[in-house]
Amino acid sequence: MTATVAVPAEPIGTLSDAWRECVGTGRLNLALRHDYVESLKRVQREIGFKHLRGHGLLSDDVGIHRPYEHGGERRVRHAFTYADQIFDSWLELGIRPFVELGFMPSGLASGDQTVFWWKGNVTPPADEREWVDLVTGVVRHLIDRYGIDEVRTWPIEVWNEPNLTHFWQGADQAAYHRLYEITSSAIKDVDASLQVGGPAISPGSDEWWGPFADFVERSGSPVDFVSRHAYTSGPSQHVPFGVYQTLARPETLLEQFDAPRRHLEGTALAGLPTHITEFNTSYRPDSPVHDTAYNATYLAPVLASGGDFADSFSYWTFCDVFEEENIPTSIFHGGFGLLGHRQLAKPTYHLYTFMARLGAEILARGADHLVTRHADGRLAILAWQPVDGTDAGAASHSLRLALPVAGPAASVHRLRVSETDGNAWNAWRDLGRPHHPTSRQLDLLHEASRPTVEQRAARAAGGILNLDLTLSQHEVTIVEIDPVRDETEAWIDDARIPGYAQTAGVR
Repeated sequence: MTATVAVPAEPIGTLSDAWRECVGTGRLNLALRHDYVESLKRVQREIGFKHLRGHGLLSDDVGIHRPYEHGGERRVRHAFTYADQIFDSWLELGIRPFVELGFMPSGLASGDQTVFWWKGNVTPPADEREWVDLVTGVVRHLIDRYGIDEVRTWPIEVWNEPNLTHFWQGADQAAYHRLYEITSSAIKDVDASLQVGGPAISPGSDEWWGPFADFVERSGSPVDFVSRHAYTSGPSQHVPFGVYQTLARPETLLEQFDAPRRHLEGTALAGLPTHITEFNTSYRPDSPVHDTAYNATYLAPVLASGGDFADSFSYWTFCDVFEEENIPTSIFHGGFGLLGHRQLAKPTYHLYTFMARLGAEILARGADHLVTRHADGRLAILAWQPVDGTDAGAASHSLRLALPVAGPAASVHRLRVSETDGNAWNAWRDLGRPHHPTSRQLDLLHEASRPTVEQRAARAAGGILNLDLTLSQHEVTIVEIDPVRDETEAWIDDARIPGYAQTAGVR
């Protein structure tokens, strides 16, 4: 028998907005594409993230660093033709940049090592003075175009995962510290109130925290926030155009969110804001788990509690317009995105839209639920089937809540995604996994991607409404409880409507 969770009438806390402070994106050049912009419009309309972070601002395909020769001298022009279009479009949609400074322009690079299909250069600058001029030029241009008060709200992160040889030549810690020192100083020389931080390290390299704190204290380099990434997937089992991976427990993500606080305790960086500037289940852009309902129910407890451990945690990424491992060969390909191509909503996307419908007051939380209340008294409950990262979980999961409500009558509105509800990936499998769906197939996939809706009336007794929920496999659900004021006139008699004689009065 399922035990009843008695939900108190008084709040036990406030729901943090850390889950939507930031979201990730593919390299910035992709923001010039139609599918990308249409996806971002939908994301902002239905979720509303505050910041957007991605690689490649300084890479060649954005075209900021433009060396040339004139009069026998090497000179550099800073060109913002594409950067302005990118940031203008973001701001028009109500989302601000979380600026990542990288990768190295080829005309300034000290070597030819690159990462990804699109060849982001990961070597230190050949000329530190020219790098400082580039950073200074970028920051001053942003201030000139958008205003100092606006740009002060944009965190600026120095590089990406320098602890990995793929992203920073030799994973040279001393070289990264030097890059951070000259970059952060250049930013603060423009305006001391601008936010700068790092080191944006990947999971498995927490040994970087101590040396980074020591370096900052020794050099006096400014640090306004610290940043880290979090993933829980194991080694890749490669197949053509994809990988399979195991996952650790969902709680492992929360432990990673909390790692900077633990490792920096007692250092000069203790207590600084922590931004998890990338997180997901798998770190691969071609891991099928991203497209599944399992991904959503796995991440539900992380979104519900992540704000207890970090000031922001940025889902990597908002859409599948993303090309690190070349151009995708199929509409579903295990991409990071909340939205697939053509704005196909994945179950994890709906988890985020459910979060956007929650209230600010937390009344109760547990291993399978989060109960919230809006300022007008409406209740919003997020519930999910617990999973552990290794198996399918039970075929169903039950939850019983005793909820405090005002008045005897309530409306119960429920949205659900699961293996069979709101699951475009599952419908795609049923269609034979078409690589390039026809218009008819795309329509079917969009219809299948919509959460199932349930609506019913409920009665409360003594100010308590008992809510029994049965969740199917890999389900995430939101239930909204609205108080009802009955305005039915005395002459209304539904039994007189043909077809309703036997059902009148049921509600």
